[in-house]
Order: sequence, then structure tokens, then C-alpha cells
Amino acid sequence: MLNRVWLVFFVTSLLAIAVSLLNGNSQVLSESVNALFSSSKLAAEIALGLVGVLSLWMGLMRVGEKAGVVAVFAKLFEPLLSKLMPEVPHGHKAYGSVTMNLTANMLGLDNAATPLGLKAMQDLQELNPVKHVATNAQILFLVLNTSSVTLVPVTVFLYRAQQGAAAPAEVFLPILLATLASTIAGVTVVAIYQRISLLNAVVIGYGAAILASLSALMFYLGTLSVTAIGEVSTLLGNGVLLTLIFSFILVAGLKKVAVYDEFIEGAKQGFAQSIKLIPYLLAMLIAIALLRASGALDYLLYVVASLVQLLGGDTRFVDALPTAMMKPFSGSGARAMMLETMDHYGVDSFAGRLAAIFQGSTETTFYVLAVYFGAVGIRNGRHALVCGLTADFAGIIAAIAVCYHFYG
Repeated sequence: MLNRVWLVFFVTSLLAIAVSLLNGNSQVLSESVNALFSSSKLAAEIALGLVGVLSLWMGLMRVGEKAGVVAVFAKLFEPLLSKLMPEVPHGHKAYGSVTMNLTANMLGLDNAATPLGLKAMQDLQELNPVKHVATNAQILFLVLNTSSVTLVPVTVFLYRAQQGAAAPAEVFLPILLATLASTIAGVTVVAIYQRISLLNAVVIGYGAAILASLSALMFYLGTLSVTAIGEVSTLLGNGVLLTLIFSFILVAGLKKVAVYDEFIEGAKQGFAQSIKLIPYLLAMLIAIALLRASGALDYLLYVVASLVQLLGGDTRFVDALPTAMMKPFSGSGARAMMLETMDHYGVDSFAGRLAAIFQGSTETTFYVLAVYFGAVGIRNGRHALVCGLTADFAGIIAAIAVCYHFYG
């Protein structure tokens, strides 16, 4: 699957370059060459930038596992995860690392979420009989990451506030609804591929509890200003993070675990994983950079707009599509597209609001796939990419529908 995707990216980029040259745009050649070298540098910077934080969290996670704290977290969601990941044995440490990663994602703790996700993928890899092929559990975990709900997308609110939005946090509910649709679609399509039954008491019970909690949170946050929402989010996220760290160390100390030695052993694994990531990141970032520099995404946007006009549909959503189209490939690229849309059309315009919803409700699927699978040496992702992109597509459609519902 990854080999075919890589080939499609390069062929598409080549065709786009050819079309640009036929139209007299020779600048695309120099931009494409620059993209090759800049993406190579970026791959190394990202991987090396992960060395410290990945070593930190791998060390802390090892201490937490030895102390038994991770096992406590695992018990909270093991009944649900065991239904979704039936191949993972009861009591396996992967339940704890998966739970902690998803919690960090929901709280928007980016610096902790990626290292915890890599630890979870490593734990799941221990159960993998064919090391270069993704297991069902690893695919489900990756899709949950690419579609996971971020409870409070504070960064989107801050960008809207900087652009002068009248009510920066007004997109909170639309973003939450769109990302919920993405998660539900992602889990559903994985369940279809893997023949997992979602119609059982455990899954329905957890789903109802999660939806009830989200509803209560939405009601509470709806009473706060954007500044207060940011403060609550920061307090909650940082509080959870520090509580985890101190509980790992204190409980380990009480149980007479050799905290320093265990931390060092875990940190060594984090360092090795960071360096191992470079080739996988390099391959994916080069393909994505060429796709952007060649103008292929611009041509696709033109085709979509032409089809909508031909069918007589409302084309206002097309103005925000660059953000949605860029997000599966690059988080920074999508952020730039969102800010450009806000600046050009207005932060409180239909396109400006929709771009913000896209930014807050979709994920960098190709990047996540390259990092998580690359960390454990998986080359055959099976149906992971299809399921991840399906979740992204559902999030995009839901974002458009929600935006029309709220803002006409």
C-alpha cells in the first residue's frame, strides 16, 4: 500500500509539473527541486527534535509500568479496547499506553501524545507475528489517532482571536461535531474491514458515557469566554501531565523501584526510535513536498470547483478547501492555508469559519502513518491508509454540513 501511494504521489507531481510547463510556468521546476532538499532537511529536524521528548516519555513510561500506575489507567478502558482489539491479550501493557496516548490527544498535549503513541505502537508490535505488516490492532490504533477527538482546540481559537474574530470560540461546537463524525466513521470502517461487532453492550455503554461527558463539557465551556476556555484547557492539560509524571515517580519510589536505572533504560529506547524514524519520514515528506510544489493540489481544487459549479451547487465551501486538502499531508501547510483564507475572505466569513473547522477536526494522516509505522519498521500498512483517509473525508463532509447548518 505505501509503495503504491509513494508512486502515485510522484506520478501526480510529474504530471502537474508537465502541465505547468505547457502553460509557461517554468518556476515550478525550481520550486520542486527546492522542495526535495528542504523536505530532506525537515525530516532530519523532526526526527532529531523528537530525541529529547521521546527519550523523556519512554523513560517515564518505563518507570510508570514498573510502578504499576500504567496498569491502573489500562483498566479504565481495557473492556472497550479489548472489544475493538480482540487480538491483544487481557492485561497486556499495550492497553495502558494506548489509553494514555488517546487521553493526551483528547487534551491536546501534542508534546506527550506523539511519544506516548510511539510507545503504544511499540507495545503492539511485540504481539505482531509478521513484523513488517501492520496488525489489526495497530491499524485501529492509528485510525483512532488520525481521527481522535480534541476536546478543546485552543490553537484554532487563538488564531481566530489574532485575526480579529468577534467570537473566537464560536467554532468550538462545530469542530467537536465534525471530529466526532470523523472518529465514528474511522472506527466503523475499521470494524467493517476487521469484522468487529460494534453492537454490543460494552461498546454502546462506553459510547454513551463518552457522549454524555462530551455534552456536559460542551455545556460548561459554552458558558465561558475564549480566554477562560484557554485557561481551563491549559490548566487541565498541564495538571494531568504533571500528575502523571509525579505519580509515576512517587509510586515507583514507594515500591522501591530503581527509578533512575529504569528511566535510563527507557530513555535509551526513545533515542534509538528517534533516529530510526528518519528514513520513513524522509520518504513521505519528499513525496508530500513534491505534491505541493508541483501545483497538483491546486489543479485538484480547480477540478472540484468546476464540478460543483457544473452541478449548480453552492461553491462557498470551495474557498476553504485548501485547508482540508492540505491537512492530511502537512499540519503547518494546513495552518498556513487557514490563515491565508481568514486573511483573504475575513475571519468571520463562511470560508474563514469553515477553514478553522477543517483545521480543528482533521489530522495529518500521512505524517502520522509515516511516523507511527516507521517507528516499528512496518512497510505494509494493509487497510490503514484507506481507513484513515475515510475518517478524514467524513470529517471534511461533516465540517461542511455543520458549517452550513450553523452559519448558513
